[in-house]
Amino acid sequence: MAESVYRITEVIGASTESWESAARSAVDTAAATVRDLRIAEVLRQDVTIGEGGIVNFRVRLAISFKYKKGGEVEGEGEVDGVE
Repeated sequence: MAESVYRITEVIGASTESWESAARSAVDTAAATVRDLRIAEVLRQDVTIGEGGIVNFRVRLAISFKYKKGGEVEGEGEVDGVE
């Protein structure tokens, strides 16, 4: 079995529609910056409230991506301010 090492970082997605849409937004944005995303785990869900109702759905995700051999990260750049 091949050995692998993954990095985990947290991202937060927001949507006016749903938690699912918020999660999709976070994953799509991260995928545009980091290659080879593997797993996204929902850590927390919350809503912002204003004007008597829900304004935004927010989802905090732990996303993982694979390191290449030699210690280089498979993806490039930053994800939500995290290198």
